[in-house]
Amino acid sequence: MNKLLILSEDAGKYSTLMNSADLRQLAFVTASDTSSALELVAPCNIILGDPQLIAEVLASARQLVWVQSSWAGVDYLCQPGLRRDYVLTGVKGIFGPQISEYVMTYLFAFERQVFHMHTNQLQKRWQPLPYRLAQNITLGIIGLGSIGRQLARTARYFGMRVTGLNRSGRPCDDVEKVYTANDLSGFFEEPDYVVLTLPDTPQTRHFINLDVLNMMKPSAVLMNVGRGNLINEDDLIFALRNGVIAGAVLDVFSNEPLAQDSPLWQLNNVYVTPHNAATSFPEDIVAIFVENYQHFIQKEPMRHIIDFDLGY
Repeated sequence: MNKLLILSEDAGKYSTLMNSADLRQLAFVTASDTSSALELVAPCNIILGDPQLIAEVLASARQLVWVQSSWAGVDYLCQPGLRRDYVLTGVKGIFGPQISEYVMTYLFAFERQVFHMHTNQLQKRWQPLPYRLAQNITLGIIGLGSIGRQLARTARYFGMRVTGLNRSGRPCDDVEKVYTANDLSGFFEEPDYVVLTLPDTPQTRHFINLDVLNMMKPSAVLMNVGRGNLINEDDLIFALRNGVIAGAVLDVFSNEPLAQDSPLWQLNNVYVTPHNAATSFPEDIVAIFVENYQHFIQKEPMRHIIDFDLGY
């Protein structure tokens, strides 16, 4: 009999869904915080839940063989010094549509000047404003994993030109041209919008710095839906204050919640959201877990296995 610990703030929802799944050879317990989890985790060989919480109970999970993350970002479990003697599986294929909705919401708000229009409305000013057609917009995507590829498909649906940047330079559907880090200037000189979908790894931390921001068009907008550590925030603040780029849409930050004294709150060319561009809906995560559990009990390779060194 396998024993599962569900560790999540949404533990109640997960419990209901797991009961409905009626998985054989599986008993489970639930916890919504680490103090409760520490009392339950010792005999559990499987954990499903939020990486930030799981990292705090790893040392006490004496029977652990498999962790199923409920988040796309697993950097909490890939930190140096943490144990790696288990299989870690992630989630793919469920966040791409949500991220695409978020990016397109802000992109078209910029293009159709929604924020300016609303200001005009409040001032009872009748002032038609110009805008571009989608076919005249270039979207640059940094990171062409499942989320980046979904975003490319969505952008192409609207008729945008899409370029991309990844480690390999391997071609990607719906992306006109794929660059590598060897040609950063070539990549950054084209997009009107640059979207970050990278994971947090030692190689990607502060990938966006002042040198890179200077490669972008002054009219370009940077969007971060990846991880907060991808951006050197001091460099970004300088660039936004001095017209190096036109604006930024930021859903993730180096430290969360964003500090009250951060200038990013008050810059008029920045739009801050509280790390909710995509949400882990329990029904989606349980569907992935159920599929992986069938592979697990049949001793077959599981899906979305994470490389601890790469972080994805």
